Formats: sequence, structure tokens, C-alpha cells
Amino acid sequence: MKFLHTMLRVRDLDAALAFWCDGLGFLEARRLKNEGGRFTLVFLRAPGDAPGGAEIELTWNWDQVEPYTTGRSFGHIAIAVDDVYATCAALEARGVKVLRPPRDGHMAFVRSPDEQSVELLQRGPALAPAEPWVSRANVGNW
Repeated sequence: MKFLHTMLRVRDLDAALAFWCDGLGFLEARRLKNEGGRFTLVFLRAPGDAPGGAEIELTWNWDQVEPYTTGRSFGHIAIAVDDVYATCAALEARGVKVLRPPRDGHMAFVRSPDEQSVELLQRGPALAPAEPWVSRANVGNW
């Protein structure tokens, strides 16, 4: 058995790519455009992963107008990052709200433009607690 990908529906492909690629550093592995079906699939891989590994599939249905709903059966996608503080600061600079700040130097939560919950985990040992994160309260749901 081999794990292939997780599919996420996105309403605005450009906004989704800005979050996943520009904000989090994922790389576009391939793109499939289906004119007849009126959808585009974009497969992303983590920068340190070899091609052919597990991916995130962004599915953009061209005619989707309403936001997608997220059922209770979906929890979150977890990503290991080299510096949870720097990642959160960079995402905030792009307008992404840090919903669960990395007060412990280890874990934070944000949401994609399509409201998918993303857990950011510090790779290796937790960083020393630091401001402005230690003083921040949780915001919303993640």
C-alpha cells in the first residue's frame, strides 16, 4: 500500500496557491486541466519530499460560487516546519490569521483561504517560548 494524496476543494485557485505555495512553501508537482469537466487539479508536494511522495491535491471546480462546507469528519492537515515562529509571522504578513498561536514553541493552527484547518508543528524540539506568541489568546476555531 502507498499513500498518494489528500484532496482539498478550493474556490479560488490563485488564493489557495498563494497560501500553500507562497505562504507555506509547497511546490507544484503537476497540474491537470479538464476543459470538458470544467475543473483543474493541482498537486503539491512538500519542498523536502521526493517527487512521487504523498501530495495535497487542490481541486478547483471552475463554476463553484458558494464556499465549500467542512464536515465534522475532517480535522486538519499537519505540517512540520523549520521555525514555527517565523512561519506564523510570514503567514500573518500575508494576511493569514494565526488562530492558535505557538505559545509553546511547538504548535500553531491557521486556516487556508477555503477554511481548511492546518496544524503547524515545529520540526525537532520545541522552541523556547517567545513573544509576541506567549501572550496571544486563541482566536476562533481551528
